[in-house]
Amino acid sequence: MAASLGLRLKAATSTLRSGAAATLRPRTWSWETAKRCRGFCSEAENDVPTSGIGRPLAKILKELNKKVPDSAIKTRVEDGFSMKYIPWHTVNRIMNLHAPEWSGEVRSVTYSPDGNTVTVAYRVTLYGTDAEIYRESTGTTSVNDKGYGDPVQKAEAMAFRRACARLGLGLHLYHEDAL
Repeated sequence: MAASLGLRLKAATSTLRSGAAATLRPRTWSWETAKRCRGFCSEAENDVPTSGIGRPLAKILKELNKKVPDSAIKTRVEDGFSMKYIPWHTVNRIMNLHAPEWSGEVRSVTYSPDGNTVTVAYRVTLYGTDAEIYRESTGTTSVNDKGYGDPVQKAEAMAFRRACARLGLGLHLYHEDAL
């Protein structure tokens, strides 16, 4: 289904380029636009992000590798350690903004033999005009975690964020202490 979605989006893009819908102008998105909107203002929510449609994969990856605005980064404390992260819904928005032809899927959900943890494997695929690539990652969480959401949901969000980081999105957060 993801491949057919990509083909439909590519077909729609070629229609726009052919002039059949010349009155529609794709909006040019940039990190500066995101910063002005504090990352994701209502103006940005109502516009259709089209900057990634019909672009080579190298350009999409270049955009995803840019530093994420500080307004999109959250901090939480776990076991006495403070850690920065980007919420899954924000990662989803950034992917829609810069790589609108992406797809994601849960590859597996596995409970540990003792039933104390659950691990989710997730795959993110990017579709460019010249190629497509995917990255997979896993997320594991305790089934006894009392925080918000169920354990599978938490593990999936973690795996999704990590797979996107393997494409460069938010990767700078993993190396901030070394900089």
